[in-house]
Amino acid sequence: MSESTAPRVALIQFPGSNCEWETKRAAEAAGIPCDIFRWNRDPELLADYDGYIIGGGFSYQDRVRAGVIAAKEPIVARMMEEIADRPKPVLGICNGAQVLIETGLIPGVHRGEIEMALAPNRHDPEHRIAGFCCRWVFLKVAAAPERCLLTTELDAGQVFPIPIAHGEGRFTSRDPDLIEQLRANDQIVFQYCDAQGEVVDRPEINPNGAVANIAGLCNPEGNVLAMMPHPERASFLRQVPTDLGEGWAQRRRSAYGIREALSAPGPGRAIFESLRNALLAAQPA
Repeated sequence: MSESTAPRVALIQFPGSNCEWETKRAAEAAGIPCDIFRWNRDPELLADYDGYIIGGGFSYQDRVRAGVIAAKEPIVARMMEEIADRPKPVLGICNGAQVLIETGLIPGVHRGEIEMALAPNRHDPEHRIAGFCCRWVFLKVAAAPERCLLTTELDAGQVFPIPIAHGEGRFTSRDPDLIEQLRANDQIVFQYCDAQGEVVDRPEINPNGAVANIAGLCNPEGNVLAMMPHPERASFLRQVPTDLGEGWAQRRRSAYGIREALSAPGPGRAIFESLRNALLAAQPA
């Protein structure tokens, strides 16, 4: 498939976005042509794209609450129309996840309703967690990989390291039955865990206090993923810290001083490779 006919994604940029270029680089490293699409362009042009990414940052300075103003923009309404007509894949990262929550696309159990919030992080001075939290954590693939279009390159139960950077990342809901519905629907895609894959609600493991250790959710159809961690910041082996024990950190240590090895895929690359596969699978034969 030539570059001109390859499926493309629009990476929507709002005032306050700050991860668009590294996200574009990660997408293109996975073989996805990716255009940064400013919020004030003609929303009708989104119809030309086969998928969408909303990246991280602080859209509209997180005023009122994170993601809520961006969620009301015409460009987001147009994106929602596009994926209603055809189940195009959508990836929301950090602030992008907040936007998707505020639109009601995630979790989407009751279509059109805002069912969850990404609330301020749990305050825990003992573990130096207060307000904005920026560090590496471990995630576990909690749903069947084929359940979501953006996790097909991962394995069931897989554990991998990834960075977080947010002040409002605590998945929560006023509906006491919603979490059980999400479990029943297999919509809990990622959970915070320890290095061995144990899902435990302790501050050093669940950094923001999210209910059920939720780090990422998909919609019922499986084409929209909202995740708080940043896969674009773990897309190359050179981005992985060397002090995370074995596994990925050992690979990083072994690649020290070898440029080609350091440019190899990191643990976050699988998200973008899954997106690429979903885009290719949706193309006409």
